[in-house]
Amino acid sequence: MGFEISVLASIALMHAVAVASPGPDFAVVLKHALQQGRRLAIYTSIGVGVGILVHVTYSILGIGLIIKASPWLFNTLLYIAAGYLVYIGIGALRSTQKNNSLSGASENHSMSAVRAFTIGFITNGLNPKATLFFLALFSLAIPTETFLLVKLLYGGYLALATASWFILVSYLASHAKIRAAYQRRGYWFDRVMGGVIIVMAVFLVFGN
Repeated sequence: MGFEISVLASIALMHAVAVASPGPDFAVVLKHALQQGRRLAIYTSIGVGVGILVHVTYSILGIGLIIKASPWLFNTLLYIAAGYLVYIGIGALRSTQKNNSLSGASENHSMSAVRAFTIGFITNGLNPKATLFFLALFSLAIPTETFLLVKLLYGGYLALATASWFILVSYLASHAKIRAAYQRRGYWFDRVMGGVIIVMAVFLVFGN
């Protein structure tokens, strides 16, 4: 199967919901933006985007092997991954107002661009939640008969979109009013995103 706009739209929506929800990637980019400045936060954002390619690689290779070896194992993985999406959605729905102070322990020295990139890459590449999300994404949203090159194109989009989002976060985090507003009302955003990801997980499972 070749490139499909409907598949890309589904991927883009699921990815947007996931990437916009606060997590380790968001935390490290925000921390670097506040403590190290915009330039190094952008390098961190690029590292996070490149880290996506780690998940894309094993998702493409792993899902293909599972399909060939055992269809029932593939279906089991599909439902486990979808269940995980529901789980994180419920967690987001239960979000409450927290005192997430980010102002403490400012670093007195500036890290290198390479170090900032590496931190972003490792934070995303070794995130076990990202592992399950990408396995779910490549299982649920992308047809198994899709050509390898097209899957790689989808993966490239995910990496670029992730880096672009966190570069935007790097810019916005420089403004004190944006930071203060998020700390006051961020839990409502979490709840909305939790509802969206639950609906998508249920829809994709029953529509598969």
